[in-house]
Amino acid sequence: MLIPQLETERLILRAFDEKDLDAYAQMCADHEVMRYIGNGQTLSRFEAWRNMAMMLGHWQLRGYGMWAVEERHTGVMMGRIGCWQPEGWLGFEIGWTLRRAYWGCGYATEGAKAAMAHAFDELQQSHVISLIRPENSSSRRVAEKLGEKLVGTTEIFGLEAVIYKISREDWQTSA
Repeated sequence: MLIPQLETERLILRAFDEKDLDAYAQMCADHEVMRYIGNGQTLSRFEAWRNMAMMLGHWQLRGYGMWAVEERHTGVMMGRIGCWQPEGWLGFEIGWTLRRAYWGCGYATEGAKAAMAHAFDELQQSHVISLIRPENSSSRRVAEKLGEKLVGTTEIFGLEAVIYKISREDWQTSA
């Protein structure tokens, strides 16, 4: 399957490539980055490679998935942003994880907006969610900047998560 590439003012959202492994493994080994992702544990290099392969497999199985995020002017792989809905997941999710050096610069919001536009315009989703640990105030602010509203709580990997949600109609009205 050909994975579409999205471009924003500062970012390129593209398919993962083997050359991304060093940066991706560094991100997945950073406790501060991973404390709100999955079960909150860091990943070894081998686990990071398997995780990247899973991201690519999601594209094959669902026709959408997470993109590698590249900083446009440097070509550096900064993290992942995209669509996510593995088997048994609560719903169609837009998610984001960036290497710590890229926090606080608006990249997550910029990339997630592009992913959300793709979800609504190309994939014709009726709504999207973002599942966020309650104490992850930075990601909660990103969800709010995207126009998502807090609608409830759930449990992921045995840990509490808050559910943010936006409909296609609300997205189109706010865009």
